[in-house]
Amino acid sequence: MRYHVGPNGEGKRRPGITVRTMEIDDLAPVFHLGEELFTAEEVPNLYRTWDEFEVVGLFTSDTDYCLVAEEEEQGRMVGFALGTTITKSGSAWKYGHLVWLGVDPAWQEHGVGSRLFNLLRDRYLEAGVRIMMVDTEADNLPAIRFFRKLGFGKPSEHLYMSLNLSGHRAQSHRGHEEGR
Repeated sequence: MRYHVGPNGEGKRRPGITVRTMEIDDLAPVFHLGEELFTAEEVPNLYRTWDEFEVVGLFTSDTDYCLVAEEEEQGRMVGFALGTTITKSGSAWKYGHLVWLGVDPAWQEHGVGSRLFNLLRDRYLEAGVRIMMVDTEADNLPAIRFFRKLGFGKPSEHLYMSLNLSGHRAQSHRGHEEGR
């Protein structure tokens, strides 16, 4: 067991962390941790949805870029990183996109996110990726600070707009019936 110093200088004994490639048995623990972290209340303007299809889709299409962190003493999963690569037609460049990074709140500020990021970055480098991208909400200051510490810069603003279609359903049905 290793000795970690907390943010207020208090000492805590915590087991070591192992970061490895995600396996099929990790799908449920990753999904459930993501459900706790990526809720509509916590992240109301999230443009992607956290669901089982997101996890399974990334795992089946980009297994090398799906990682888990587990504490060594009990083998409990305490974090994950899910990424993908993007190749644009007409461009020789390959991009790496860290799509999801989640760390159990009890393990935040203990280097788990950095360990996951470092292994993912190394895998992207081995695959010839030239630029790595992340995105987060503009008001998620802890994530912005974390990514800046890792060397990310040049943030660019994106605007995502939404339209609630629930009020349009009745109009749409009436329009289809009138058009018959």
